[in-house]
Amino acid sequence: MLAQLDSGLMPKTNYTTAAFKATRVINAQSVENLSEGVLDFSIDHRFGPVNQGFYNFFGLDEANTRFQFDYGIKDWLQVGIGRSAQPKSYGGNIKLKLLRQSSGKVNMPVTAVYNFYTNIDALTYTGPRNNDFEYRLAYVHQLVLGRKFSDAFSLELIPTMIHTNLVALNTEKNNQYAMGLAFRQKLSKRIAFTFEYFYLYPTMSVTDIFTNSLSMGIDIETGGHVFQVHLTNSLAMNENDVITDRTENWLKGGIHLGFNISREFTLYKPGHKAI
Repeated sequence: MLAQLDSGLMPKTNYTTAAFKATRVINAQSVENLSEGVLDFSIDHRFGPVNQGFYNFFGLDEANTRFQFDYGIKDWLQVGIGRSAQPKSYGGNIKLKLLRQSSGKVNMPVTAVYNFYTNIDALTYTGPRNNDFEYRLAYVHQLVLGRKFSDAFSLELIPTMIHTNLVALNTEKNNQYAMGLAFRQKLSKRIAFTFEYFYLYPTMSVTDIFTNSLSMGIDIETGGHVFQVHLTNSLAMNENDVITDRTENWLKGGIHLGFNISREFTLYKPGHKAI
């Protein structure tokens, strides 16, 4: 009896959950990982820019689609693979949860996730450009630092480094650095407002032709999946192009309507045999 009373008085570690409702905020990775044994299938879509007017029905006549599969190997380890239509590319990533926000016995103020992404350019090259496979590769390293301040508000910072083996212009640098900021504000039990911004550091002489990635949207939870609808100036959805390869400006109507739809499937539960 005394042992039970003592155990009841022992401090426990209370881990924070659901800082964000999906593994991505909009384009950016969130601090959330899939649970062990869970597969997530997402379809991401971006229409053309709204400044195209009636001829392309404000961008709705054009479309860019990405299919993505993510899988939770462990609660702290997630892998993913995807295919983007524009630009034609394949990508894969690994997310490692390094720290987890908690209180009680273990007091940890933030969640920290390391995301490593590799992109393979699948475009058919013409002209003098080198077709060697190694020149089609780009790599992204991100440290996602997030905190859930309340049941309604979560914030994260995303220091990022992108390395591109072959850049488009001689004046560009192979290494690019950026800082991302994203937050989620709940509006109701199942609806939340999301925002993200990536500031690309001026590390190359032609930076003035690029714009920073700015996106905002609404998350809607509908049972087994999350529906995200948003406005963004990033047509691409792979990490490297979202941050470094974008020339459209919100103030000039370079805005794309888009959505992400994700559905989770529990393939097995820890402690049970896989189906």
